[in-house]
Amino acid sequence: NRIRSTFAVTVGRHIRPRGQDFAEGDLALSAGLRMDFSHLTLAAAMNHATLAVYRRPRIAILAAGDELLPPGKRPGPSQIIGSNSFGIAALARDNGAEVIDLGIVPDDRDLLRQAVDQARALGVDVLVTLGGASVGDHDLVQSTLVSAGMELDFWRIAMRPGKPLMVGRLDNMHVLGLPGNPVSSLVCGLLFLEPLLCKLGHRKPRRRMAPARLQAALPANDKRQDYVRAKLTEQDDGIPSVESFGTQDSSMMRIFSQSDCLIVRPPHAPAAEAGETVPVMILRL
Repeated sequence: NRIRSTFAVTVGRHIRPRGQDFAEGDLALSAGLRMDFSHLTLAAAMNHATLAVYRRPRIAILAAGDELLPPGKRPGPSQIIGSNSFGIAALARDNGAEVIDLGIVPDDRDLLRQAVDQARALGVDVLVTLGGASVGDHDLVQSTLVSAGMELDFWRIAMRPGKPLMVGRLDNMHVLGLPGNPVSSLVCGLLFLEPLLCKLGHRKPRRRMAPARLQAALPANDKRQDYVRAKLTEQDDGIPSVESFGTQDSSMMRIFSQSDCLIVRPPHAPAAEAGETVPVMILRL
C-alpha cells in the first residue's frame, strides 16, 4: 500500500534514534546522588529494578517532665505545653530522618527506663531526649541513661542558649539530650542533631553560615558562645544587614519564629560596632 503526503517529508523525521537518551554502559546516576523524582524515573527507564541506597536515619524523641502536657490540653498550676518535640521532629525529617515519637514521660525513673528500653528495642540510630538532663531533684534523664549503660561523652557546653546539652552513646545508639527550654532545644538541634543526621544519612552538610553587617552595635560577650536571634535585610551588594531582637530569653519562641538567623558571638568577643561584618547562622534554607 502507498500513501501520498500533502507536505514535504524529511528522512528520519519523527523517529527517535536508538540510544538518544542513554546507551548501555553510560554512567547516568553517580554514587552519592540524593535521588529525587526525576532520578527515580531515569533509574527505572534504564531498567534497574532495584537500587543500592543508604537508608534514612531513625530517631526516637522522648520529652521528660511532670510539668508537660500535649497541645490541646488546658495547663494547670505549674504545667506547660510540651512544644519542643514538634520542632525537633520537623528538623529531623527535614534532614531525611524517620521519626518515632515516644511521647511525654513523667519524672519517674522506671517510666523513663521503659522509654529508653523501647528506643533500644526499636533499633533507632539516635535517641533525642528533651529536658530533664540538668542537676535538679527531678532531672532524672541523665542518671537513668547512665544506669542503663550510656557512656557520657560530655555534658554542659559553653554556649547560650543551650548550656545543659548532653551527648553520649548507649550501645550502638547515639544519645542527644537537648535542653528543656524551646529556643535552647532548637538551637542545639541545629548545631548538633542536624550534622549528626547528615552524617548518618550520607548527606552533604548543610551550609547555614553567612556574613552580615550589623545595623546596631553589640556589647562585648562573656565566656559563652552566643547565638543571638536576629532579622536580616537584603542589601544591593549581596551582604545583608542584620539587627538583633532586644529580648533573648530562651523560653521565647515567638521571637525565634520571627527570626531569620542567629548572630554568632564567640566567647570573649569584643564589642562590635554598627557596620561591622559578623557571622550569622541562617535558620531557613
